[in-house]
Amino acid sequence: MPVSFSASSSSPLPTASSPSCRFSTPKRPRTHFSYPLLAPNPLSKKKVNYTFLRTYPHRGRQRDFPSCAAIAGLDFGNLESVFEAAGVLTAIIIVHESGHFLAATLQGIHVSKFAVGFGPILAKFNSNNVEYSLRAFPLGGFVGFPDNDPNSDIPADDENLLKNRPILDRVLVISAGVVANIIFAYAIILVQVCSVGLPVQEAFPGVLVPEVRPFSAASRDGLLPGDVIVSINGSEVLKPGVNSVSEVVEVIKMNPKRDVVLKVERGKQDFEIKVTPDESFDGTGRIGVQLSPNFKIDKVVARNIMDAFNFSGREFVGLTYSVLDSLRQTVMNFSQTASKVASPVAIIAVGAEVARSNVDGLYQFAALLNLNLAVINLLPLPALDGGSLALIAVEAARGGRKLPLEVEQRIMSSGITLVLLIGMFLIVRDTLNLDFIREML
Repeated sequence: MPVSFSASSSSPLPTASSPSCRFSTPKRPRTHFSYPLLAPNPLSKKKVNYTFLRTYPHRGRQRDFPSCAAIAGLDFGNLESVFEAAGVLTAIIIVHESGHFLAATLQGIHVSKFAVGFGPILAKFNSNNVEYSLRAFPLGGFVGFPDNDPNSDIPADDENLLKNRPILDRVLVISAGVVANIIFAYAIILVQVCSVGLPVQEAFPGVLVPEVRPFSAASRDGLLPGDVIVSINGSEVLKPGVNSVSEVVEVIKMNPKRDVVLKVERGKQDFEIKVTPDESFDGTGRIGVQLSPNFKIDKVVARNIMDAFNFSGREFVGLTYSVLDSLRQTVMNFSQTASKVASPVAIIAVGAEVARSNVDGLYQFAALLNLNLAVINLLPLPALDGGSLALIAVEAARGGRKLPLEVEQRIMSSGITLVLLIGMFLIVRDTLNLDFIREML
């Protein structure tokens, strides 16, 4: 899923880029820290839990495990789960922008705007010379500075303008959003450990079918929620884990309009079901089910403060490693993994799916998304926080001499334009991949 917060004179669309849809002329220097939303799918790679996964020779099933693969594509499902996922995303945006905002105001740096969302203003108020606004599309946000605002009555040489502050002060402001996301991720895990508990997984052979969509090929041919697929076309699915899910998905995708023989365990019965996948618009097969590894989940709640910090610390390290490893694989194998880069449409769809499967899963979804956005924002690319930090590093290497304003503007504007174009492409792609859109096509 990449998400980014950047410093730029214009804030790109937050949908896979950044959040303000205004593009100012390239003669203005960076005056916003914006939050473009474009991220590797936080659940595209299953994390390795620090708890021991015990594999059993017999088969078992657990119906409450959040699904890891949806053959039918992205699905928004009911509105309640969509609002829950959108609420998580909005909270993460607010936390990130609050990091920039607090780092600036606590140092006495002038701030002119704090916006949640992008596009037309729905509501706003002013307090202490700062405009706080709620905008039409709550999928991004930005903090604005009056450094080059022609309507500002602050003198251009005011020492409390961000551009006039020492390098260290600016670094603190730019990096504060990432730090806020990291702290928020840890806080979410800590709350989970002390309330609903962390999942302890026990793995079983086979692939679980948590959900079968009405009127789908699977429903038509007799597959039911709670079934466990133990073999497909005579090939046994014995290894527990996400790879088994991928094996089943690949066989189904490769056989549109051709019979696929599934050996299914239902309760204490084993029998075979022939399913004929429907053909998707891209020519692949789909049967309209959600699949997940066949795990049994128990919850472990911290019994004391030491357990709480121990469990949350280990979980935080595990999730961070998972995010970094996912990013490494995306960069090293971009041609194969580019399809996992998601816009806010896909992020909310995944979050809604998690919320429908198990509300507790929203804790992990929120923590993963926070860490995802923090890591992505540190990349030294224009339109990201890391790009702004890279420009400051160049300034420091030049003995405190900034790059010519025109050069800096070209770098940032080209980056913003690129992110905006990629974001628009991803939004269209992910929207077309939504179930109800695909059914209309």
